[in-house]
This record gives sequence, C-alpha cells and structure tokens, in this order.
Amino acid sequence: MSARIARVPLYGALAAVLAICAFLSICIGESYIGLRTVIAILLHPLLQQDPFWSSADETIVLLIRLPRMLLAALVGSGLAVSGAVLQSLFRNPMADPFILGISSGAAFGAAAVMMHGISFGLGLFNLPFAAFLCGAATILLVYQLARVGRRVPTYTLLLSGIAVSAFMSACTSFLLFTSQGEFNQIIFWMMGGFAGRTWDHVLVALPFTVFGGLAFFTLSRPLNALMFGEESALYLGIQVERLKKVLLAGTVIVTGAAVAVSGPIGFVGLITPHVVRLFVGPDHRVLLPVSILTGAIFLIVADMVSRTLIAPAELPIGVVTALCGAPFFLFLLKRKRGEA
Repeated sequence: MSARIARVPLYGALAAVLAICAFLSICIGESYIGLRTVIAILLHPLLQQDPFWSSADETIVLLIRLPRMLLAALVGSGLAVSGAVLQSLFRNPMADPFILGISSGAAFGAAAVMMHGISFGLGLFNLPFAAFLCGAATILLVYQLARVGRRVPTYTLLLSGIAVSAFMSACTSFLLFTSQGEFNQIIFWMMGGFAGRTWDHVLVALPFTVFGGLAFFTLSRPLNALMFGEESALYLGIQVERLKKVLLAGTVIVTGAAVAVSGPIGFVGLITPHVVRLFVGPDHRVLLPVSILTGAIFLIVADMVSRTLIAPAELPIGVVTALCGAPFFLFLLKRKRGEA
C-alpha cells in the first residue's frame, strides 16, 4: 500500500510539469499569446465571457497550437511507452520502436504516395494510411524472417529488424533519387514534425495511443516476469510466444500511428524509458505510466525548441530529438562496451 501511495506524488508532479509545458507550448510561438488570454480562449465555451482577444489569437490557439501540442503529447507518449516495452522484450536498453523497421517502412509508404499520387479515397488520411500500412507490412516481414519453427528468438528478431530497416531505407533513397517534384516534401516529412497538423491528425493518433497504452499497462506483470528471461517466464505459466506477438502487434499499432501523423521521429523511445528506468526502477506498473507522461513532456519541449530556435523558420523536430538522442545512444553504447 505504501508503495502505491508513494507513486501518487510522482504522478502528480509529472502531471503538473506536463500541464506547464502544455500551456507554454500554446503561448510561445512566432507571435506570443499571454497565458491569461490562452486560458480565457480555452474556457470561453464554458464561461461565455465577452472576448477581449482578437479572432487571430483565437484561431492560433484553437486551430494551430492546441492540436499541435496535443499531437506532440500523443506521439511522445506513444513512442516512449513502445520503447519501454521493446527494451524489456529484448532485454536491451538500446532498443527503441524504430529498431524493427517500422519507421523505414512507413517512410517508404509515405514517399510512394507523395511521388505517385496513390489514393485510397481517404483524402487527408491517404498519407497516414499508406505510412501505417507499409509499417505494418514491414514488421510482418521481420517477424516471418525471424521465425525458427514456432519460436521467434529475440536476437533473430532484432537482427532481422535491422536488416529489413536498411533495405527499406535503401528503397526510399531510390525513390528520392528518381523523384521529380516532391523531393523537398518527402525530405521534410522524413525529418519528422508537427507543422500543418490539424485536429484530424489528433483524432487519428488518439485511439491508437490511448488503447495501446492501456493494453500495455494490463500486461505489466507478464512484462516484469519476462525481464528475468524467457525460461523463467515459462516456469511462471506465461505463454511467452503469444506474449511476444501481442507486444509486437501493440508496438506496431502505436508506433505506426505516431509515424503516420508526424513522420519518423527518432530516439524518443530510446531516451525516455531508459532515463525513467534509472529513477523509478524496472517495475512496469510504474515504468509504463511514468514513461507515458515523460515522453509527452519531452516531445512537447522538443517541439517548442524546434519552433523557436531559428524563428521565424522552423527546425524539423526529428533534428532536435536526434541532437539529444545520438550522444545519449553513444553513451549507452560505450557503457555497454565497457561492461562487456
């Protein structure tokens, strides 16, 4: 009971930090909007007070910055919780949602749609659907390549993911090389970002992220058992192969939805769960919800940096996360080498 009570201040502190970052994200931009004005605009449908703000401010808050902030929170939390799950599945702190080729597959699908004008009759959702579809197809290919009889060893899954990811990246590079008029658009999408995203994109990401996070949380105890090895988990009555399929399917859905609406944003799933694990330990009953909150905070802050660092121009958020994540990855690699 005391351990559960001790979690409440932690969740409350992270929720408060998330709220502060969320409001700052809405206030800060090319044109600054005061916190009082932002709160008044958000509460206007409830309070119905006389507006003291301009229609331009209301448009910026409700149609540009609020959906952008919510999308950053959803994508950050989805990538972070997927990273936490994959690191436990592989028992490797250097694993992240993109190690299995989901990102490369999604980028290939988006590039193909942009270049060839492929339409699924979904309007705005053509690009997200193509990215999601190709990302799912890629992980299915990785899973089939990694199978050894009825089992899928984690090390063969990891190696298959790296190989297929490299192949899909080469295919995307070929499309870029042969591109006629969409080169810049494809390059910008592949760097990741939230520029031009709307409420429609939020609605695309919301159900996958919420239900995926809840599903992962219900599997906290089996994940705890899996950390001690597959044989130990089998002795505890856990169907390891079935659990692997469920976890992989969940990470594909959550990560695929994130990539579809924001482009491939790397290192969020690497940095966040690893740092969180250092502070709260490996218990997934705490690790997963804290990773969700921390991932949302991290990507909201990264998005603010991307909008303000070289204003009025905007830096792709994938560049910001790579600048943070690449040194961190090298640090992990060096530490692992030292342990070996």
